[in-house]
Amino acid sequence: MKKITLLAAVILVASFASCKKVRNCKCTYSDGSTITVSSGVKLSKKDGKTWCEGSTSGYSGMSCQLQ
Repeated sequence: MKKITLLAAVILVASFASCKKVRNCKCTYSDGSTITVSSGVKLSKKDGKTWCEGSTSGYSGMSCQLQ
């Protein structure tokens, strides 16, 4: 019973932990060429998406997607 309780506690704690990792952003230019950019730091998926979408500011004809 103690093992089951311990296992359940570990699973519960793991489910609350956010999955942060280095994120990659693939950007496509209007001429069809692409570039992949790395965040260089660990980000959550939500923060990675915000970072990736912010990569296009100031550049017309470029769109970026989180990989």
